[in-house]
Formats: sequence, structure tokens, C-alpha cells
Amino acid sequence: MKTLEIIGYKRANLGKIEAKNLRAEGMVPCVIYGGENQIHFHAPAILFRELVYTSEAHFVKINVEGEEFDCIMQDIQFHPVSEMIMHVDFLQWFTGKSIKMDIPVHLTGVSKGVANGGTLIHKRRMLTIKALPKNMPEHIDLDITELDFGKAIKVHDVITDNFEIQDTPQASIAVVEVPRALRGKTDEELEAEGEEGGEEETTEEGAEAPAAAE
Repeated sequence: MKTLEIIGYKRANLGKIEAKNLRAEGMVPCVIYGGENQIHFHAPAILFRELVYTSEAHFVKINVEGEEFDCIMQDIQFHPVSEMIMHVDFLQWFTGKSIKMDIPVHLTGVSKGVANGGTLIHKRRMLTIKALPKNMPEHIDLDITELDFGKAIKVHDVITDNFEIQDTPQASIAVVEVPRALRGKTDEELEAEGEEGGEEETTEEGAEAPAAAE
């Protein structure tokens, strides 16, 4: 997994007024926990772009006035109107100790159901993964090529490699909804319509059928 660096500065004072002043200066109040002591610091908001606005998970190396901490982002708070980053919590991790992270799910391929007019619903875009830091994936790829009408890929279908998924095994990750015009039809009927849609009408000799007279 890739590591991003954030350079921060210790907070001289804590409290709402101090935090408000920091945000007005383009800073984000933060805290690191998980180690011997909590570390309160602030860092420029611009440094959080690659960490927050991305489809990949990242480790974070935080440098607070020369002291470095290996961390993951544990929680982030946004302003309800402006969506400004209000506060970020980081969890310090240590080699050889398992951690939990929310890892993005990437869907690959074009499903059979979508190709025949269905609608793909990506219901679960993150999975909570427990693993040693060295085994934590940046994202999880799921091939949906064989996903047909009314079918779903569930959590228990994901192949795990040196990590554990903490989500409910029966939870759906992606499903293909049947088009309204085809609802109520049997699988055989849907399959037959798909075959007919892919063939041209021909005469007995194999030539294309003539157009109907007007």
C-alpha cells in the first residue's frame, strides 16, 4: 500500500476557539492515538487531498515537528454545508500488529445483465478489512462479467488473501436489477430474447429478408 506524508505542527492550545482559528488559516485540527500518548497537531488542508479524495486506501506517515508516526486515517469530519474538513483522527499502527481499515471496492468488467439492459447497483463501496499492515490491500477488485439479472456478488464471494473481511458474509456488494419491461419473465424467456436480439432475420437461402412493402 502507498504511503502519503503529512507534515504537521503541535497545537499550543486545545478548544473550539483555537480550532476555529486554525481552520480560518487553512489548517486542519488532528489527533493521533493508539500509542503511549495522544498527539494533537494541525496540518495544511491542502495536504489531505490525495488522502481523502481518492479511490485508494493509503497509509500515512505523519511528521510532527520532526517526530514521525505511521498511521491510518480512522475518522474524518466535514462541515455539513461547506464540506470543509473540520477534524481528522489518525490511528498509529505498529509492525506485527493487525489493524482495521475501510478498503474501496473496484468493480471490473461489464456484466451480462447490464449488457442485456439491466442496471448495476454498487451497494457496498467499502469493505472493512482486518490484516497486518504489510498485507493490507489498497483496494479490492471484483470481476462482475458473469453477473446476470437478479444476481448479486456477496461479501462471502470475495477471495481473501492474508486478510479478513469484517462485514456480514451475506451482505450484497453489487447486484443487477432487471429492467421493468422484463420483470416477471422466466430465465428461459430472458435468455431467448437475448439470443433473438443478437440475430438478423434471414430467408431460407441465408440471404437477408426483403423489407416489407409499404
